[in-house]
Amino acid sequence: MSILIKGGRIIDPSRNFDKVGNILIEKGTVKSYPEDIKKLEKASDVKVIEAGGKIVAPGLVDLHVHLREPGYEHKETIRTGCESAAAGGFTSIVCMPNTNPINDNASVTEYIMLKARTEGVVNVFPLGAITKGENGETLAQIGEMYEAGCVGVSDDGMPVMNSKVMRHAMEYVKAFGIPVISHSEDLNLSGNGVMNEGYTSTLLGLSGIPSASEDVMVSRDITLAELTGTHLHICHVSTVGSVRLIRAAKERGVRVTAEAAPHHFTLTDKAVAEYDTNAKMKPPLRSETDREAVREGLRDGTIDIIATDHAPHSEDEKMVEFDQAPFGIVGLETALPLSLKLVEDGVLTINEMIAKLTHLPSAIINVRKGTLNPGDQADIVIFDPGQKVKIDRESFRSKSRNTPFNGWDLKGVVLYTIVNGNIVYSV
Repeated sequence: MSILIKGGRIIDPSRNFDKVGNILIEKGTVKSYPEDIKKLEKASDVKVIEAGGKIVAPGLVDLHVHLREPGYEHKETIRTGCESAAAGGFTSIVCMPNTNPINDNASVTEYIMLKARTEGVVNVFPLGAITKGENGETLAQIGEMYEAGCVGVSDDGMPVMNSKVMRHAMEYVKAFGIPVISHSEDLNLSGNGVMNEGYTSTLLGLSGIPSASEDVMVSRDITLAELTGTHLHICHVSTVGSVRLIRAAKERGVRVTAEAAPHHFTLTDKAVAEYDTNAKMKPPLRSETDREAVREGLRDGTIDIIATDHAPHSEDEKMVEFDQAPFGIVGLETALPLSLKLVEDGVLTINEMIAKLTHLPSAIINVRKGTLNPGDQADIVIFDPGQKVKIDRESFRSKSRNTPFNGWDLKGVVLYTIVNGNIVYSV
């Protein structure tokens, strides 16, 4: 059946398109932008979606998702993670390799892609590990994983501490034209820290993680990217220092891109004040100065994209002493309203926000997503940016509920998510 999306504000930043109109979807692709729709509205084989007053945009693309499968299905599965993504307006997600077993060879990559095809409702693009077992010592089977479908490499969750290994990884991936995606953290500086080092950590008596643990590794990775000419993408930027380093590197022409997560541009370490383990993530929530720097980085383009770092954990795992709880929060179903707050606050325009969630992340991994050109796969989100929503973790499609935003009053409701011309989520 064909779908006619009628009268919505169509925003496609990939081609600077922003106008009220109609979209016709046929056979899984964007067929046309018809103006005369009288016959289409009456056709029995056309489903009409009224989108007046709503925004119609390319399906959102998330470059940083932990699907947990294989190995940690009690936290999330490929099926539930994809359903969570669809509920958040995401039609394409990139899954991190820190599963069990680690995605460090073609067999694991092929398993993930098979499960995504048979059980997932959105497009899934896997990342392969940089090193075997994410142990930071020996390069993984990067060529085989690339051939199996990996769109980049990362040891996310664990930094590659050995600079020589990181250099070799950057040199090796150049042949495949894929990015090295860096979790920039000096483990020696982080030590046994569990939150940002500062006034709040001192007040609570919790071990702190200094901002320098991120800054030092961002500096190293930028230096190696400059040496090798490889595309470096820096995950979850959270500090003033990182933003400055990335900005300066871009001015020098280094091939570096970066992402920020909604929790880092929304919250500060004060959210931990009640020892709330749902406010425990890595990198940790930082100071107000850091938060403002991240927002400014998004504003001026230093930080290219928004990515969730969706990291599900079971309630039992989080309901322990703060020191013992795992790092990470879920983010797929709260990302859009939190990002729209940037628009409300004047940090980004609506078009800039959509760009950072669509064609810009797609370009980083070299896939053709995040556009609404005629002939493109019909991956589309329809949302109401003004509709109020109260975040309710019990309504999440994700298998996990670990969010610090439960009960928040925000604006922005996903009404439809369409993947390959099929409606995979609707309210």
